[in-house]
Amino acid sequence: MAFEINTVNTVRARRFASHAKPGIWRDEPETSWNSWIWQQQKRIKSMDQLRQVIKVTPEEEEAFAKSHEQFNMGITPYYASLIDPNDPNCPIRLQSVPKKGELTIRSEDMEDPLAEERDMPVPGITHRYPDRVLFYTTHNCPVYCRHCTRKRKVADPSSATANKQLEMGLDYIASHKEIRDVVISGGDPLSNSDDRLEYILSRLRAMDHIEVFRLGTRNLVTLPQRITDDFAKMLSKYHPVFVHTHFNHPKECTQEAFDACARLANAGCVINNQMVLLKGVNDDWRIVKELNHKLLMMRVRPYYIFQCDMSQGISHFRTPVEKGLEIIENLRGWTSGMAVPHYVIDAPGGGGKIPMLPKYLEKHEGRKWYLRNFKNEKYVYEEPAND
Repeated sequence: MAFEINTVNTVRARRFASHAKPGIWRDEPETSWNSWIWQQQKRIKSMDQLRQVIKVTPEEEEAFAKSHEQFNMGITPYYASLIDPNDPNCPIRLQSVPKKGELTIRSEDMEDPLAEERDMPVPGITHRYPDRVLFYTTHNCPVYCRHCTRKRKVADPSSATANKQLEMGLDYIASHKEIRDVVISGGDPLSNSDDRLEYILSRLRAMDHIEVFRLGTRNLVTLPQRITDDFAKMLSKYHPVFVHTHFNHPKECTQEAFDACARLANAGCVINNQMVLLKGVNDDWRIVKELNHKLLMMRVRPYYIFQCDMSQGISHFRTPVEKGLEIIENLRGWTSGMAVPHYVIDAPGGGGKIPMLPKYLEKHEGRKWYLRNFKNEKYVYEEPAND
């Protein structure tokens, strides 16, 4: 056992680093810094606060002034500690600090690109697929990601899920026996208290037709302090529990994130990652490969690469589709299949997730299939004749 523990510690020391607190929090006691409540309360929400942490550019000043009323800024001290204070193109900074690109609304941009509201039979429930629903439980996130596809709701207190709406959602799920899978979302559902989350999970687990539920959260990335021992122990009572998280860059794979994932994995949770392809952040196969290798060491399965949605004010993050295909081409065969996620476009207008694949099938003639592999070598697979 000692050997195993030392091995784990060696991996952590080699691959997962902690980051120093920014100056304004340098004297904050560890008990405060490691408290998720403190982290939520001390989020950076203004330019005055941000200037104490990074060297703010005139572009960021202008972007904040013109975008703040439409979509708040909020950055936990922990996530702020990952920002390079002198690099405007730091991948953590691009995801959390407003940029002028947000002010551009293109004709093809949509307020609700995935038509979640259209498929909402009761407030807070999106029922699109036959056997599963999305359950909206809060408007709050620890960090308001600048590429958020739900800007119309997230950070807007008027969209908060009141107890009445929560009960309506639970009643809808209980009365629709075809539902077997519930995605608990928001905002970030882990912004709820342990007690409120346990109430939701216990109600769902009491329904015979509900087989699994998924917690869609970015807390592992932006607020790993949220994953306490008590929280992980609570989840273990309601298995199978799946956690879908959202790491976008290797810089987010810190020791704190490693420890948070370990608590969930040790408690029996299955963790999947849903990366969004973002220009300037992770639109390079080398970055994605490094990220996915780190995720596997964190016991997180690289599950999806999402093409950036056609939401309002995030077109500056959108890459050509060819970029996503190029990333898959440089992963498939060149690294373990476990490190190769599905590249999908969540079709605008509510069409669902459509997989995008490089063309490995050259042609098909009769019983012969002409294929190429990752090295572009040619092969023929022949089906047996029908006797």
